[in-house]
Amino acid sequence: MKRIFDIFFSATGLVFLFIPFLIVALWIKTDSKGAVFFKQKRIGLNANPFYIYKFRTMFVDSDKKGHLTVGQKDNRITKAGFFLRKYKIDELPQLINILLGEMSFVGPRPEVEKYVNYYNESQRQVLSVKPGLTDFASLMYFDENRILESKENPEEAYIKEIMPHKLKLNLEYIQQQSFLLDLKIIFRTLLRIAG
Repeated sequence: MKRIFDIFFSATGLVFLFIPFLIVALWIKTDSKGAVFFKQKRIGLNANPFYIYKFRTMFVDSDKKGHLTVGQKDNRITKAGFFLRKYKIDELPQLINILLGEMSFVGPRPEVEKYVNYYNESQRQVLSVKPGLTDFASLMYFDENRILESKENPEEAYIKEIMPHKLKLNLEYIQQQSFLLDLKIIFRTLLRIAG
């Protein structure tokens, strides 16, 4: 049921969003140099790596300066990028990942290998399900970059405080997961973005 839902709505979404995607692509290209899409290796189901797709919101090679985005004024982010990130539009190309079966609409957000290496044996259970576009942790840490901005050492705070809590929420999701719960998370995510 979940896979059928993922295929139908990711394919439908990609069709209906084709023209908006073209507009966003044009905006990105005229706003700064570089590719329209940003792809990054993440760790997915059964610890298998895959490339996640996003609209590029940073200047080229900005990810080499760090994986975390800190605050609303991160100077690596382009003008278009600020808007795309605010409304989570940059995440929409992950519909491609969902259609390919690498992700689902709901599931633990896929992490970069650097941070997955910090997982303990219990936390690695989050890799037993497909990663998702949204989850409980995404809702709780909707403004994660603002939280990190207030920390003296953002990366240390992420590794020692935020990431363990996210993983706890992800493990709770895995224990409770159901189609109705997924619909509830999707609905809450849409409300959060609209709000």
